[in-house]
Amino acid sequence: MTRWRFDGEITGLGTGSGVRIVVGHWSRSPLGEFTDVMVEHADGLRMLLAPSDAVRDFVTATYTFDRTVITPVHYTRSGDTRTVRAGDLHVRFEVGNRTPLGRLLNMVPRTVASAPWFCAVSDPIARVVLRGVRTRGTAGNGRREFYGAVDQRRLAGMSATWCGENLGALTPVDPPVRFGFGSTPRTPAVTSIVTTIDG
Repeated sequence: MTRWRFDGEITGLGTGSGVRIVVGHWSRSPLGEFTDVMVEHADGLRMLLAPSDAVRDFVTATYTFDRTVITPVHYTRSGDTRTVRAGDLHVRFEVGNRTPLGRLLNMVPRTVASAPWFCAVSDPIARVVLRGVRTRGTAGNGRREFYGAVDQRRLAGMSATWCGENLGALTPVDPPVRFGFGSTPRTPAVTSIVTTIDG
């Protein structure tokens, strides 16, 4: 069995146009530092915007998309502001205060919160408390995946365009996204996370 670990942040947000966006920024991973973006359009079309063939191949072996695009993905951070440019998508969002869940996660040692066994224990709770969210599950190609959240902050604001068209105001991630076995939280947030994949 091979084990891969990805350490970074997942940002989930909805827009007034019905487009839901999930940004994964990984500071440490087997593929180096990278950012990928998953987009589900209002009509249900699921897209992956990936910076390289290697990222695309790994992600599509784990998640399901209707279309993939290889394009430069630029992720910049300035204070509490994050900017993402990926092909036709431009997103800018403001990170706000820590959520109640984030405060709770801060009380758990990082090594515990990110451990697969803890993800397995917390999964039934996550299913009840956070609609659509799972902390463990079966990914593509027989892989098992564990989401070890270690912190979470709300989004305080957002602006986004697709092909130059404004996507509207920040909204909950509703309906849940359908890339894998679970969605991001309904409330727009950035979650610091360690993702472990066994396969």
